[in-house]
Amino acid sequence: MSTERPSPRFSEIDAWEPGDTLEAMIEGQFAAVASVRAARGEIEDAAKAMEARLRYRGRLIYVGAGTSGRLAAQDGAELMPTFSWPRERLVLLMAGGPGAFTQSVEGAEDQAEVGAELIREHRVDGHDVVIAVAASGTTPFTLAALREAKSAGALTIGIANNDESPLLNEADHPIWLDTGAEPIAGSTRLVAGTAQKITLNLLSSLLMILLGRVYGGLMVDLQASNEKLLRRSENIVMRLAGGTRAEARDALGRARGSVKLAILLRRGCDLKTATTLLERGGGQLRKALSLLSQRGIVAA
Repeated sequence: MSTERPSPRFSEIDAWEPGDTLEAMIEGQFAAVASVRAARGEIEDAAKAMEARLRYRGRLIYVGAGTSGRLAAQDGAELMPTFSWPRERLVLLMAGGPGAFTQSVEGAEDQAEVGAELIREHRVDGHDVVIAVAASGTTPFTLAALREAKSAGALTIGIANNDESPLLNEADHPIWLDTGAEPIAGSTRLVAGTAQKITLNLLSSLLMILLGRVYGGLMVDLQASNEKLLRRSENIVMRLAGGTRAEARDALGRARGSVKLAILLRRGCDLKTATTLLERGGGQLRKALSLLSQRGIVAA
């Protein structure tokens, strides 16, 4: 596997000057970005397929082990506060269980049956999407989970750094990140991990945009769980609907924290009408505003 292969270029890396070592590792980060760009088409196709599956129901399920699992779990966890992705529609499956998020659990990645069993326990079906991440593309836990999910009808996305690996060959949407050998052979937390993190960021962000959870480059579905996010919500309402901060806060209160509904309220709707427009627009603010414009309602 290319991710495990020692590179002749780095065979004397421990004897280099620190600055030269750092420069070489920085170059590796640029290589990670390049590998993601090369997979742009596959990432786009995967996001489109995910959007079609998840628009009205279904869960987003992340699977991985070690570094790959932690990166996957981080991406999934950030979808709830950033885009109000429902907690009940998010599943994070990590080899070794929750404890493996912060420390290594020896042998967990080799437990194939555990990966398959977790998919069965969560009753994964044809409404769900599974994102499986493994630098090698051969991790038994992750591969077994993907296979079980696919047999249950779920849409499967495989992200790996070795071409022609089982994870890529068996996923509905394979995403190969050609990062090659690591500066420290086998340490896939370096270049491969960076490429995985970028890919997960892009994949989930594009998905949320397609699902209408972004409008005008703003997080119109964020959860205001602290004062900073409350002020951000107010700023978004003021930017998109005008008015003062007090008026924005009042609208958010009446909308129970929903930025989208608050914007529609500030545009002249009552709560019932705003809710109806948003439902008719499939949860997309742009479509709801278009429907509002057709009604001839203007901002208060």
